[in-house]
Amino acid sequence: MTVALILKSKGSGVISVNPGDSLASVVETLASRRIGAVLVMQGDGRVVGVLSERDVVRALAQHGAGALNMPATAFMTAEVVSARPGDAIERVMEKMTHGRFRHLPILDEGRLVGIISIGDVVKRRIDDAEHEAQALREYVTQAG
Repeated sequence: MTVALILKSKGSGVISVNPGDSLASVVETLASRRIGAVLVMQGDGRVVGVLSERDVVRALAQHGAGALNMPATAFMTAEVVSARPGDAIERVMEKMTHGRFRHLPILDEGRLVGIISIGDVVKRRIDDAEHEAQALREYVTQAG
């Protein structure tokens, strides 16, 4: 199973913010869209960072309410780890676990094609396990 299968079922829509957007604006986007992270992107479509709920909490802990007036770039993760559509789900799970992050941009030849979360990966794994269990039940029923 590959990342492309997850993107096919969830879609390739990505919510992003501009590097100069205030943390308050990012928080509003996260809350209104009910998501856990956004990509920080330049006007040319280049991903320059990821900003998550955890980053917001760290910003508030370090800078207090004043952090809300600071730009997204002050708190984003600038070293973005990504995956490709053809990557195996197991490999993506390893990346997420090792890096301790829950959101992964998907790039195809350097072009952003989507983002997946650990929730997307877990949902797909559960769906696959349920389908496999159903197939085994049907096989046993037919064989018996």
